[in-house]
This record gives sequence, structure tokens and C-alpha cells, in this order.
Amino acid sequence: MPNRLIHETSPYLLQHAHNPVDWYPYGKEAFSVAKAGNKPILISIGYSACHWCHVMEHECFSQSEVAEIMNRLFVCIKVDREERPDVDQVYMGAVQLLNNSGGWPLNCFALPDGLPFWGGTYFRPEQWLDLLSQISNLYTNSYTELLAQADRIQKGVAESGL
Repeated sequence: MPNRLIHETSPYLLQHAHNPVDWYPYGKEAFSVAKAGNKPILISIGYSACHWCHVMEHECFSQSEVAEIMNRLFVCIKVDREERPDVDQVYMGAVQLLNNSGGWPLNCFALPDGLPFWGGTYFRPEQWLDLLSQISNLYTNSYTELLAQADRIQKGVAESGL
């Protein structure tokens, strides 16, 4: 069963249109759903020629057990960095500030308004499952701290020019 990406034109997004992850394209609908459901957002950014993007797609995003957790705990957004370099720049800046490095796939966790609070690049399946649980727990039990983290990241990115 295809997800929402089936109506996109990007070859990269279409590669993910049959994932069991309930992917949204980047846009107002995804943010509205996150706000209405009070869910954190997972923004996954990549491109068609990216080797590790394909690896993570195969190891994580194509797996129904992983997708069930992602769909239940997050509003999941998939972005083609070649189509949306503006979006990539925002979340790459956050990840570079957090980790002193970046790359693709870029996986960034954000508040329902899109402000990033944590992120990284490629994750092995066991790391990914553990991370999903940790981020969901933080969102549920330490929301005020995540708001402060998102604010620090936003200020840090602005000051650093990332």
C-alpha cells in the first residue's frame, strides 16, 4: 500500500512511496497533524544517489516493525535535499551544531512547529529503534527541556551562520 509520497514527482520521494512508514512530504499538512496530535516530528532528508540513504531505507524504513513504531510515535516527513535545499540547510545546520558533522541520510527530530531539537545521520536498525524510544520518552517526560534545547539550537545556528 503506497503512502502519501506516491503523489510526489521527486524520484527520491517516490523511492519511499511504498515504505510502510506513513511518510508525509514536507509541508503544512504534516505540521498540522503533528500539532493536532501533539507528536514530535521526524524529518528524514536524503537524495537518490546517496548510498547510506538507500541502506537506511532498506534496513529501517522498509521494515514493518520499525515503521509501526515510527508511525505511532512521530509524524514522519521525507525530504529530497535536491528539491528542497532550503529545508536541508535548516536541519543540516542543527545537526552540524549538535554533532560537529553532518551528512545524509539526515534524520532530525523536531517539535510540532518544526524547530529541531536533536538529529544525526545514518543509524543501524538497533540504534534507530533505541533512539526512537529515547526521543519519544524525552518528548513525553521532558518537553520543557526539549523546548530549551530547540531554542539553543536555533540561536546557535543563527550565531554560527550554519
